[in-house]
Amino acid sequence: QVQLVESGGGSVQAGTSLRLSCVVNGGTFSTYTMGWFRRAPGKEREFVASIGWTTTFLAYADAVKGRFTISRNNDKETAHLVMNNLKLEDTAVYYCAGGAGPAANVKEEDYIYWGQGTQVTVSS
Repeated sequence: QVQLVESGGGSVQAGTSLRLSCVVNGGTFSTYTMGWFRRAPGKEREFVASIGWTTTFLAYADAVKGRFTISRNNDKETAHLVMNNLKLEDTAVYYCAGGAGPAANVKEEDYIYWGQGTQVTVSS
């Protein structure tokens, strides 16, 4: 059984940074595309960033491009999302997801495994 566990969320002020982590237990991490999605209050869940088998495959939503960086550590079976210059509109529950590689998938239906989510709240 594959389990994804997110951590690193919290309440921060606008302009600051957070680093989310996603540990994958079970399965073969190196074969997964890893993605981050988020659901803001009253909105549908949306794509944030993804990374394929290697950094050759990267994708970012326009809203976070240049501010967020996704990475992976296959030895530690962990994916990270570094979020810089956070804005009020980044407030959401952030979900980690794993799917079949090798490309950086951007659609929810391309992901098989999901974490429970971690709350990120950005205030002024």
